[in-house]
Amino acid sequence: MKRNRPISLCFIVLIAACQTAPKVDLLDVGIPLKMAEYRRSQVSNVVYALSFDIPEGKSSPIPSKLELKLELHNLSQPLYLDFNADANLLKELVVNGEKQHIDHQKEHLIITENLQKGENTIQVQFHAGEQSLNRNDDFLYTLLVPDRASTLFPCFDQPNIKARYKLDITAPKSWKVLCGAPLVTSSEQEGKAHYQFGESDPMSTYLFSFVAGKFESVTENPGIFDMTFLYRETDSTKIKLSTWPVFEIHQKSIDFLQGYTQYQFPFQKLDFAGIPGFQYGGMEHVGAIQYREPVLFLDESATERQKMGRAKLIAHETSHMWFGDLVTMNWFNDVWMKEVFANFMADKIVNPTFPDINHRLQFMNSHYQGAYGEDRTKGTNPIRQELDNLKNAGSLYGGIIYNKAPIMMRQLEAAIGEKEFREGIREYISKYAYGNATWNDLVSILDGRTPKDLQQWSEVWVNQSGRPIFTEGLTYENDKIKTFTLSQRAENGSDEIWPQTFEITLVYPDSTFVIPFSTDVRSAVIEEAIGLRKPEAIIYNSNAFGYGVFPIKESDLDWIPKLQDEVARGYAYLNSYENILTGNLEPKTGIDLFLGGVRSEQNELVHGLLCGQISSVFWSYLSPEERARQQPRFETVLWKELTNGNHVANIKKNIFGLWKGMAYSEDARHKLYQIWNKDLKIPDLKLNKDDYTSMAMTLALYAHPKSDEILVTAKKALDNPDQLKRFDFLAPALSPDASVRATFFESFRDAKNREKEAWVLTACGYIHHPLHQSTAIEQLPLALDLLEEIQKTGDIFFPKRWLSATVGQYQSSEAYELTEKYLATHPDLNNSLKGKLLQATDDLYRYVKK
Repeated sequence: MKRNRPISLCFIVLIAACQTAPKVDLLDVGIPLKMAEYRRSQVSNVVYALSFDIPEGKSSPIPSKLELKLELHNLSQPLYLDFNADANLLKELVVNGEKQHIDHQKEHLIITENLQKGENTIQVQFHAGEQSLNRNDDFLYTLLVPDRASTLFPCFDQPNIKARYKLDITAPKSWKVLCGAPLVTSSEQEGKAHYQFGESDPMSTYLFSFVAGKFESVTENPGIFDMTFLYRETDSTKIKLSTWPVFEIHQKSIDFLQGYTQYQFPFQKLDFAGIPGFQYGGMEHVGAIQYREPVLFLDESATERQKMGRAKLIAHETSHMWFGDLVTMNWFNDVWMKEVFANFMADKIVNPTFPDINHRLQFMNSHYQGAYGEDRTKGTNPIRQELDNLKNAGSLYGGIIYNKAPIMMRQLEAAIGEKEFREGIREYISKYAYGNATWNDLVSILDGRTPKDLQQWSEVWVNQSGRPIFTEGLTYENDKIKTFTLSQRAENGSDEIWPQTFEITLVYPDSTFVIPFSTDVRSAVIEEAIGLRKPEAIIYNSNAFGYGVFPIKESDLDWIPKLQDEVARGYAYLNSYENILTGNLEPKTGIDLFLGGVRSEQNELVHGLLCGQISSVFWSYLSPEERARQQPRFETVLWKELTNGNHVANIKKNIFGLWKGMAYSEDARHKLYQIWNKDLKIPDLKLNKDDYTSMAMTLALYAHPKSDEILVTAKKALDNPDQLKRFDFLAPALSPDASVRATFFESFRDAKNREKEAWVLTACGYIHHPLHQSTAIEQLPLALDLLEEIQKTGDIFFPKRWLSATVGQYQSSEAYELTEKYLATHPDLNNSLKGKLLQATDDLYRYVKK
């Protein structure tokens, strides 16, 4: 017995040590899935009380305080708070009233002492992390998706630990502050403004935000409550024409969503801010949406596409209040769910707002190009992707999530039925409100409302990548259809079959005949067509509802501009472009078709599609020699269309944009200069200040002899301080001196010079433009070498956009070899990043290998 006592004591000590010592299997850089799963069960009832004292100068640190209240259910592991910033920023740690040693390892603040089961209070004094603070001279804003909250303050930076926030901000006296909770008090303290906000609704860390700075503000009540709009725009015409429509579209979106979901607006308020140079179109922060300011402010020159684009953006972000903010994905592998619903709902919302728009056409225009643009590449990915660490979550975003997923969701709605789908969504919202859900949770709800096997359906559409290639089997007898089959194979060589529905249109000289078609097999017989007279052309997927690459013959092309149905015509043009890329049509054949369409097309959406296709084929799929031969013809044809006065204003604006993008000949530069200098006026062409600034930069890009003078004059015309800073930033990228452009690009090695991501991407577009590539190719190794760092320091869309603006613009064998060398020397490159590179260089690979 005496001998056993020391052993028992050691055993007790060992157990105690196990309960308090950090465990290596949970601790790692980023937020590993295993740590997140443990913490989800460890903590609850989390409240962050945050205080930030913002100084006048943007280089000064921001003294900050956190009081974290939470309940602990398990003490077998330490409490890991995420803090992805320098440990020196952490100044003091107090746990339940007792000061503790600061232990910061692998981007985590590790707390082991003085914790207790039940309620705990943890206080941290620190300087705010800078990476996601977006500081400017006279304003700043947070942008914390997907895992950037931990770069600002210590937190549980995972979507399934929702918390409430209490925010206290001291800022320069002239600054306004906006966040996700209502303002309780504002006062002046020692010459500074002091704002105290109430407790927020529950939200995930990536949805916490605040905006502070010199902003103008307007408050309106467009329906159910007051909304406040912060902005920095100075153009009085844009302000007058835009502010009320912005409020109105928010309210219309709320009205629709409340009706569709049968769930009232879920948060205390809805305010928004327009931010110059914002990285995205918008971000759905709870109660305080942030937008890229130029998208919101339009003037009398705005086209219907621009107005609809603004409406869709607002509808998208407002939809997130229900889909993403109220019901949030459990883990970021399901981040696509919030985006697909936001896009899907935005399309439904915009319909009544723009009754004159063909919304089936608008859906096609909005989603198919973006979906095909990634799904056709070797870097494509499934809609739902695996994620073992939240540090890689940013690389999941892309065209598949934003564009293929809505196409999938529309097919799912058709498979279930619109009414049953809506009822399922209402159950989903009600069941998981203020909580978290997975895709399988939703599928389980919908599966109970249909006899179809949605699990199997989902396996192909959601969990697999790629698209089908359709081929026809068609025979005739006595000028009538004898046999007609449509078969599909996976473009990537897999055995997948995509169950889907769409329409097939048979075109005759005097009529068309539409056949509804559904398939869930590899080869299907089109019974309805047997015995019909031989058509002049067959237009597949004529309702733009299906997904894939569809058959087309050169003999069909003459009939496309004659199609009366706008959706059929638009999709036929789009499908022709896809057939160029798959090698079924020659680029010159396609570009002749598109150019003819630009001359005859009267629908603005189809016309815009055609202009984009011409520009893409011209710069990416014609050789430099072929471009040199074709450019005079395009320039002449487009100038004639621009000046003949036979097009409405919106169509003319499309033509002008296409012509300007090719106006680099001496004669065209002279005409562009005359338009910019207002010596030449094109009838019905509406141009605003932004257009004139863009023309000046284009003239510099094209090395107009008066470039220096043009840029000086253009800068003097600007009176908005944010636009002036952007202009100065971009100036080196427009220099006629290649060494100046090279030095400017070299400056992007420093992450501080990449902070204004939208500006950086515009600069890269100029530096690596095809007209500059003979010298700019020397910077491609640097562009590739910075990729992994850009993923760590940049926001979610930046890596792909960086690649598209640099190596993605090239079509030379040298650029191809540099890309291949980079891939060969980086065998451990993150798969998602490798996918982004292969997506961005798809045109390059296709051109070199053709």
